[in-house]
Amino acid sequence: MIPPVPRADRFTVQDLVAEATSDLGSRPARLLATILGTVLGIGALVATVGFAQTASAQIARQFDTAAGTQMVVSPAQAQTGGSQSKSVATGRIPWDGAERVDRLAGVLASALIAEVALGDSDSITAVPVNDPSAAPVSSPALFAASAGLPDALEARVVSGRFFDDGHDARGDRVAVLGDEAAKRLGIAEVGARPSLFIDGVAYAVIGVLGSMQRSDLADAVLIPVGTARSDFRLAAPSELDIRIVPGAGPQLAKQAVVALQPDAPDGLQAQAPSGRGDLSRNVQGDVNLVLLLLGGVVLLAGGFGIANVTLLGVMERTGEIGLRRALGATSRQVGRQFLVESLVIGLVGGVIGAAVGVNAVVLVAALQGWAPVVDPLIAIAGVGVGVLVGALSGWYPARRASRIEPVEALRG
Repeated sequence: MIPPVPRADRFTVQDLVAEATSDLGSRPARLLATILGTVLGIGALVATVGFAQTASAQIARQFDTAAGTQMVVSPAQAQTGGSQSKSVATGRIPWDGAERVDRLAGVLASALIAEVALGDSDSITAVPVNDPSAAPVSSPALFAASAGLPDALEARVVSGRFFDDGHDARGDRVAVLGDEAAKRLGIAEVGARPSLFIDGVAYAVIGVLGSMQRSDLADAVLIPVGTARSDFRLAAPSELDIRIVPGAGPQLAKQAVVALQPDAPDGLQAQAPSGRGDLSRNVQGDVNLVLLLLGGVVLLAGGFGIANVTLLGVMERTGEIGLRRALGATSRQVGRQFLVESLVIGLVGGVIGAAVGVNAVVLVAALQGWAPVVDPLIAIAGVGVGVLVGALSGWYPARRASRIEPVEALRG
């Protein structure tokens, strides 16, 4: 006996798509209401990531303009043994340290800084005569610095000028005051070249510094490094302050110690800001954590909307489903029809939502004067998420439609 040849299924993919989309077009108002939930969810997700990337770039740029450009190299400290343990420096910054690090790529300016220790009887005053009847006034701190300090610390000269390399090389007795030290010493302006006296020795005040990156220098007297070496036997700089380009901190932290002390770089330690990428990722992660939750809630609501509308369509078309089953449609074909309807709704909602999210990021960035940052893969992923939501939302209604028996449907 010859086995019967199986009948080819005449219900093609084109027929499936046509059946699934025909009902969607017959109820445009309900279709728009159903798609709206997916549009809002996908738009919120795409906009969330775009806003996070754009905001993280802006916040990182703000941090870069502040502490992100300052780097400090100092001698490493080690503890000595014995009953009276103390910290000793294991390295030494050379006197030409500023010239060495200035050759490195990413360094904008650098300056040597050292605190000069004064004796118990030494004082810094603005008058040459010690008046025993006057109330004692504490002296400001004394620091030695190289000529590149204003550029390295982004300090502003509010009066006069800062000493230069010539003052340093000659060991001239000149001084520059921080604005707080100038108020303490009663020196308002330097046009008349006032003098201050360090342990009775006169130093010409040639300038006053305003705002800078180091607050401790605001109440200090600054003299050239060469002057401190000749007058106070300064042994070595205590630190090297460097202004760098944003994001170059991790790389320059390794290169600077080698440039300063190539034979023993471990004797120096560099305090450098983290790279821009690390800061951006941290900020973006914090922003995403909050906004993605909001987008997920909206997307979940959109998925329930698709499921409810699809299930409502199954209940309304029970008679139609029974008639199609009676005419030869299989349960699998009926289930696929409703599943395709949900996929189409999810696809259309994903495309519109991704477009809305991208346009929202661009619009807000334009209004704020920012540079919009949107990864194209995020928009593509948004469309994929819309299709996935449509598939998950339509699975149960499609399964229920495929289980409707023709006799029960026609009887109802």
